[in-house]
Amino acid sequence: FYLTPPQVNSILKANEYSFKVPEFDGKNVSSVLGFDSNQLPANAPIEDRRSAATCLQTRGMLLGVFDGHAGCACAQAVSERLFYYIAVSLLPHETLLEIENAVESGRALLPILQWHKHPNDYFSKEASKLYFNSLRTYWQELIDLNSGETTDVREALINAFKRLDNDISLEAQVGDPNSFLNYLVLRVAFSGSTACVAHVDGVDLHVANTGDSRAMLGVQEEDGSWSAVNLSYDHNAQNEHEVERVKMEHPKSEEKSLVKQDRLLGLLMPFRAFGDVKFKWSIELQKRVVESGPDQLNENEYTKFIPPNYHTPPYLTAEPEVIHHKLRPQDKFLVLATDGLWETMHRQDVARIVGEYLTGVHHQQPIAVGGYKVTLGQMHGLLTERRAKISSVFEDQNAATHLIRHAVGNNEFGTVDHERLSKMLSLPEELARMYRDDITIIVVQFNSHVIGAY
Repeated sequence: FYLTPPQVNSILKANEYSFKVPEFDGKNVSSVLGFDSNQLPANAPIEDRRSAATCLQTRGMLLGVFDGHAGCACAQAVSERLFYYIAVSLLPHETLLEIENAVESGRALLPILQWHKHPNDYFSKEASKLYFNSLRTYWQELIDLNSGETTDVREALINAFKRLDNDISLEAQVGDPNSFLNYLVLRVAFSGSTACVAHVDGVDLHVANTGDSRAMLGVQEEDGSWSAVNLSYDHNAQNEHEVERVKMEHPKSEEKSLVKQDRLLGLLMPFRAFGDVKFKWSIELQKRVVESGPDQLNENEYTKFIPPNYHTPPYLTAEPEVIHHKLRPQDKFLVLATDGLWETMHRQDVARIVGEYLTGVHHQQPIAVGGYKVTLGQMHGLLTERRAKISSVFEDQNAATHLIRHAVGNNEFGTVDHERLSKMLSLPEELARMYRDDITIIVVQFNSHVIGAY
């Protein structure tokens, strides 16, 4: 089944989104020029989510990718809720009081976030009141705890992640009289999601990561070439520190059963995640909630089984690891992406492909013909082919789309092979997942002049 180039493009561009930061009075005061994002599903429905928003009451921009497992419910909830928790954690005491007083007296609320959403990025209307009430309880507690100190961004990120995960768990335990909502909060809690979130404020870039999505900085060296700097670590069996951390938290007698076949308790790939109460609640609590829950929950095999060797929960945390980086003029862009990208591409190639795309400058490797005698005509053919490839590179108006094209269509020479791309994109739903994962990418472009002026 062969797709034409226009068909390939329409599949690749279906979920693309771009946002340019507006310039104020002709002077751009933001260190972010804008961002491109895109998603390519492999699961049906897609289990990845993405979010981007500007914090209106504090300075800064939030961007995040979320990779769901055991369904998309948890990734969906985290994608629409986490940024509110972070924004509230960053707000000064007076602003929190203003917001609470407005709610008390029924006045219009100060908007906290300006979302930058693609029309396909769904928001669950039914749960908005429930979500709002949980968030309000959180800011009321922050008001009561007022220490008068300004919040440190690192702490705000950690508190927001942990608090949202706690609320997801509590909502599922309490349930809801409305049967639709009751089923929703249980689906959210029993499924899971990783999260990789960046907060950019001036030259301060913080990345909070839970799980195995990744953040990477694209740096332009003095000679114009590109290099990659990791801004997150995967929380999985490949990370020795992470394996050690898990072992430290449980008795010595469980050492052999904690990580099996590179999975937590032999089941879960990421060692940190939102939701996944199967790995957090006691067995008694799991049984009680499932038994009193709606019938649909009992039909779900996932909720019924108890993980093997389940003795000392919780085995899983949503607490993020936070990395702070001071932006420099040579830091040109940030890539946030779910593991669907990193499984297919090395970060060094990601840095080069995005860097060349953004600057339009290609560092051409000399054409290697491996010792063959090549006629001038053949050489001319090779160069013409190369030129055609370069001009086709710029058919993408979006850096994330450009990266997905390479991730799915690259051949062994590192160039996009249309035939391979066509094959990969025409796989039926049930096969696609065997060849690749959902891919979600956000590429944030920095403003070097503003960063330099700091």
